[in-house]
Amino acid sequence: MSTETTYPARMEARLDTDLSRWLWLVKWVLLIPHVIVLVFLWLAFAVLWLVALVAIVFTGRYPRAIFEFNVGVLRWTWRVSYYGYGALGTDRYPPFTLADVPDYPARYEVAYPESLSRGLALVKWWLLAIPHYIVVALLVGGGAWFGWRQGHLEWSAGGGLIGILVLVAGVVLLFSGSYPGGIFDLVVGLNRWALRVAAYAALLTDDYPPFRLDLGGAEPGVTAPLPPPPSGPAARARPGGWTAGRVVAVVVGALLSLTAMGLVGGGGVALWADAARRDADGFLTTPTQRFATGGHALVEEGIDVRVQGPNWLYASAIVGEVRLRVTASSGGPVFVGIGPQADVDRYLAGVAHATVRDFAHPRYGVHEGGAPSTPPGDQRFWDVSSSGPGTMTLLWEPPPGSWTIVVMNEDGSAGVDVDADIGATVPALPWIGVGLLAGGAVLLAGGVLLLVLAARRAAAGPR
Repeated sequence: MSTETTYPARMEARLDTDLSRWLWLVKWVLLIPHVIVLVFLWLAFAVLWLVALVAIVFTGRYPRAIFEFNVGVLRWTWRVSYYGYGALGTDRYPPFTLADVPDYPARYEVAYPESLSRGLALVKWWLLAIPHYIVVALLVGGGAWFGWRQGHLEWSAGGGLIGILVLVAGVVLLFSGSYPGGIFDLVVGLNRWALRVAAYAALLTDDYPPFRLDLGGAEPGVTAPLPPPPSGPAARARPGGWTAGRVVAVVVGALLSLTAMGLVGGGGVALWADAARRDADGFLTTPTQRFATGGHALVEEGIDVRVQGPNWLYASAIVGEVRLRVTASSGGPVFVGIGPQADVDRYLAGVAHATVRDFAHPRYGVHEGGAPSTPPGDQRFWDVSSSGPGTMTLLWEPPPGSWTIVVMNEDGSAGVDVDADIGATVPALPWIGVGLLAGGAVLLAGGVLLLVLAARRAAAGPR
């Protein structure tokens, strides 16, 4: 009897006959441990997918240990989905393993390719797979599925055709005690389509997924179930010795690598900004924004300059000199000042004003009240201030304390409408960039070392 299938990614499912009427109502709680583990496994999957892409482009082969790991993640995901809201096809709790479990009612296997197209690896997972992504989105939608979408892991328990069908099956099961066979066949067929696309997008095969909905738990044209994994001497010769310790090492290595890439990216941006984004006076400056209120003042509060720690941690050492430029839209005289938050709060108590909550994308908190008792320039608590027509430029070296920026009309009248930008010299920026790059390099070296050691030992087979 032939066990060959027309597609290298083979998925099988068996509907249990003794399903509980009500257990499906609480499976979302029971699945929490698996969801937590799968989040980390999919992070490792993403890193190893990138490693595999590079390996395929340069060697034409998918590293066997990485292949076994990524197939294992898809297999684990399918078992969890089958137990949960991707099928509700079994009440047997999914095992915590990447390996195939022959007697579990949901199984998944991908035939290892001896060679893969180098050029195809660069385009198949995004360009060639687009038609299938559209179909899977229409058929599967947000059904109970784990996946990497738009750069992050997503898991959903409903919203697509699978979710709707599984909900119907669950309601029927609750009241009748049986799972409708027709719905089961369709649910498994939809999942089979998605798993074939997943194998193709994961670079596990060059065979394009067929545009065909194969219903039922068995693969079409296959008269024998998936064979059990090798045992004894055969198992020792078979790559993929993914023990729990090696899986943990891969996950930790992937997390370190992802963190390292973030640090390296941040360091690169910091050094680029230090070299390319400073103006002629050495300031890094925000784009000019318009700020307006019908009240008597615009306030940016909550500037906290801490004094704990060594001197190099002080804001004045990190931020350096701050420059605030303000121009009244009408060209009239404007006041700008920076004062202690407590004193500003007392001055503006009962005064109609607006608090700016986001300088880059202004949002306002409105405070009702009347006019100030005196113009702002008459106050003596300002650390720095300036007033007059045209553009007011305020230079400030932040001392310790809590400070508030205030912009008003010079006479304190209502209706403040200004254009403003803020900048800082940030003398520590190059050191921050170098520190991020150095830290990223160290973490990347540690992450790569863990990934390489775990993959090599897994490729050597079980010990």
